[in-house]
Amino acid sequence: MNVRALLVLLSVSLALIVAPTGASCAVPDYVAAAVADPSRPAGDRKLDAARKPAEVLAHAGIRPGQVIGEYLPGGGYYTRLLSDIVGPKGKVYALETTTWGKDNIEATKTVLAEPGRSNVMLDLAPLGTFGLPEKVDLFWTSLNYHDLHIPKYANVDMAAFNKLVFNSLKPGGIYFIVDHAGAPGTGASLSPKLHRIDEATVIQEVTSAGFTLVDKSDILRNSDDDHAKTVFDPAIRMKTDQFILTFRKP
Repeated sequence: MNVRALLVLLSVSLALIVAPTGASCAVPDYVAAAVADPSRPAGDRKLDAARKPAEVLAHAGIRPGQVIGEYLPGGGYYTRLLSDIVGPKGKVYALETTTWGKDNIEATKTVLAEPGRSNVMLDLAPLGTFGLPEKVDLFWTSLNYHDLHIPKYANVDMAAFNKLVFNSLKPGGIYFIVDHAGAPGTGASLSPKLHRIDEATVIQEVTSAGFTLVDKSDILRNSDDDHAKTVFDPAIRMKTDQFILTFRKP
């Protein structure tokens, strides 16, 4: 049996084990308040209809007082929301890469400079690694896991990366991944071209590090996406089919 066939079989098997959750979770008041925060940039708020932050954050179980590791925060879309939700008793470690130049770093520094962001700390490291001064309750990455499979950025050892995430979480901690779905059976082979990844590949890599898959969600699924276009194609940009996976450290 070839690799593509094995990945398709894995996708089917996992679908039978963990049924996707399509219904939205009840959105707590503190999540709704964060999304409604009038200080959020207008550009962020314009993305809300597509990114459904209230539903996604509620599904992740983010709550006040938590310590969050956010990997590759980019422009800070979720950084601000996470900061508002965890509040002054919580922390958000913004784990940014030095591999991509200064734009993302400067965008994250802009978030840190905003009023009320003293609970956000910046860590800088090459792609595929990070430093956390304490164990976290939840490790979050949104629309970036596939980037770890793009050789022109870095040759990331995925087993080592996911084990680093595992060791950075408290017992029972959550590893929360949102990403652009690739066609079943393609693995990460099209990540460099399309910036997508097969959900089954993510599950295989993460569970191999010791995590348990506890939930899959259909909140951001789009059956009209044929998985054949780059995520930057205007025809599908901000409308890609996206999977949400929740893993737990035993």
